[in-house]
Amino acid sequence: MNINFSTATFKDFENIPGYDMMDRADIYYDFLEYMKSNGHRYRLRNNTGCSSVMNVGTENATQEFVSFVTSDYLGFTQHPKVKQAAIEGIEKYGTGTAATPLIGGYYLYHTELESKIASFFGRTQDEAVIFTTGYTANSATLQILLQKEDIAIVDMAVHASVYEGCILTNRKTFPHNNLEALENILKTSENNYRTKLVIIDGVYSQDGDTAPIEEIYKLVKKYNAYLMIDDVHGVGILGKTGRGTIEDTGLLDKIDIITGTFSKTFGSLGGYVITNKKLANFIRFQSRQQIFSATMPPSSMGIVKAIELIDEEPQWRAKLWENINYFKKGLNDLGLETGTTSSAVIPVKIGDPHVTGDVGKLLIERGIYTNPIIYPAVARKDARIRMSIMATHEREHLDKTLNAFEDIDKKLHIAKK
Repeated sequence: MNINFSTATFKDFENIPGYDMMDRADIYYDFLEYMKSNGHRYRLRNNTGCSSVMNVGTENATQEFVSFVTSDYLGFTQHPKVKQAAIEGIEKYGTGTAATPLIGGYYLYHTELESKIASFFGRTQDEAVIFTTGYTANSATLQILLQKEDIAIVDMAVHASVYEGCILTNRKTFPHNNLEALENILKTSENNYRTKLVIIDGVYSQDGDTAPIEEIYKLVKKYNAYLMIDDVHGVGILGKTGRGTIEDTGLLDKIDIITGTFSKTFGSLGGYVITNKKLANFIRFQSRQQIFSATMPPSSMGIVKAIELIDEEPQWRAKLWENINYFKKGLNDLGLETGTTSSAVIPVKIGDPHVTGDVGKLLIERGIYTNPIIYPAVARKDARIRMSIMATHEREHLDKTLNAFEDIDKKLHIAKK
């Protein structure tokens, strides 16, 4: 089988007929070498911590870049109070837990973190279950909640972790934010499945747009279903007090399951599921990740401080939104398409995946570190440069990037004017 590297995407190498695992690895290695030779590189090595400016290793050298590749929206990975809390956790408990939560790996700081994140959302009558990653918070939870008698009804743009979590159950997808399609599925599913769980994101990770939560909630309850919202890109950023996309709907205490991660706004690692006490305990004792995987390390005490800082230091959210509004306007003034984003995730939509790769290469050459996103992360004709804005970006960083896009447009004509 011949694969044309000039038009290929990562998806083309998942399962090649007649190729065993070594054969697939061989041809994929050749494809990556082809990509490198054309200046399209992934998995670049960061030599400094997560920040708005990072030292990154390229092929033969290291260089400082203005960075838009991390989701540390408020800059809390480098906040001295968060660091100090993590250090104190290590000094008190050591560097790891060396056990699963059911057989010795459940510590006082885990209890404190669970209580803190549930209280953050005002869910004091409910409970949180914490996981070592946000990915497994979704995938491991869904795999034990939904079986062959149940159905997951998912927005087509939800995170990959949700899709993995649905492998043991029935699944139907509806076009992104399409309420009519959602209602049709709910109507036809109402009496055919034991559990009907609608799963959406609060903020969608590739377009940065939000879900119509109030309307979806009404439909879900109309047809006797449950609702799960993953708001990893909204928490700490959106909402009157930073509680995310659900806050301003007045539904924080009514959503059946809220999931999220500690790896973005909260500047660490891990995930959480917030739900009623009985369902939380079912997850704790049935989820394989809870049974067979070691728990989060003592440095997680830094997350508790990060949660507190959302209220204690609101200036970070204010600065972030100042940056978001300035940068988005600058891109739009250049005629670049940013879609319907209303968050710190800002895409520049280009369309052609190989032109998108060329834009990423030229940005790197200009000292701008971004993520070219292509199929299968997005549709084949919807490739884009995806950027995450941080509160710690300075105006000079944003202007340098806008100037780079202006120059690149003159070469590649990416504006949608």
